Amino acid sequence: MKTPDWAGLATESRNRRSREIDRLPIAKVVALLLDEDRRAIAATAREGRTITRAAVEAARALGAGRRIFFIGAGTSGRLGILEAAECPPTFGSDPDQIRGVMAGGEGAVFKAVEGAEDREEDGRHEGGRAAEGDLVVGISASSVTPFVRGALAAARDKGARTVLITCSPSRGLRGLAHVVVAIATGPEVLTGSTRLKAGSATKAALNAITTAAMVGLGKAYENLMVDLKPTNAKLKDRARRIVVTAGKVGPAEADRLLAAASGQVKTAIVMARTGDPADAARERIARAGGHVRVAVAAKKRKPAKRRLS
Repeated sequence: MKTPDWAGLATESRNRRSREIDRLPIAKVVALLLDEDRRAIAATAREGRTITRAAVEAARALGAGRRIFFIGAGTSGRLGILEAAECPPTFGSDPDQIRGVMAGGEGAVFKAVEGAEDREEDGRHEGGRAAEGDLVVGISASSVTPFVRGALAAARDKGARTVLITCSPSRGLRGLAHVVVAIATGPEVLTGSTRLKAGSATKAALNAITTAAMVGLGKAYENLMVDLKPTNAKLKDRARRIVVTAGKVGPAEADRLLAAASGQVKTAIVMARTGDPADAARERIARAGGHVRVAVAAKKRKPAKRRLS
């Protein structure tokens, strides 16, 4: 890969609004930072079409039992790690199905590993772990990170689908991935510090991709996370409240249903709404493709009336 034109990147240019930041009182620095974040989120919203395409790719991969890899370096890599880590408790997904890959390895999550992002061969190694049907999401604020580009190239060679999320729109990006989400966040308040509004925009895009995909796969009923794993006191309380709300029962009955359903919120809701035992409720959910709304709406067949002779 040839040496990037760093000076020509939008993420490396200077922000006119913040050129006097060193003279501003703290309150105005805070206001400026938050206003720039607002602009970044607005820029993310303008990429709704490509974010939707990325979410469809994610839903297809997960629905087919394939894997998603979030691959990045620095702040971008840490955001990918965070997204992968949050999916199992929120949506009940298999931790091995959605993975975060960081340039420099796990240690780089907490302490920068200098030069790791420049190792294209390392990225190719990580991207080469993907297989046909998997989805590799490369995250690079600058779009030119060798580690991420190498990963995307290797993943495509393996037949995997690919997405690039970047905050530096430029020519030539379409050839890097099947879907390119290029968010025009513009120059940072602190020149080149993409952990700021580029990070906020990237997190918003990742949130939209994973959440929309999971909703499409039946991981929500109304706006309730019905596949969460109640692994701590807060989540156990949330699970109870979800069953109370969606199942239209009291707290004590919600506890009983959750116990009978082995902690499965979906199953407990369907039990509450249909009167079915746990096994029958699970069968309903399976027939409904995991969607609680469809499972609840599928009424029990009434036995045929006997004709009197």
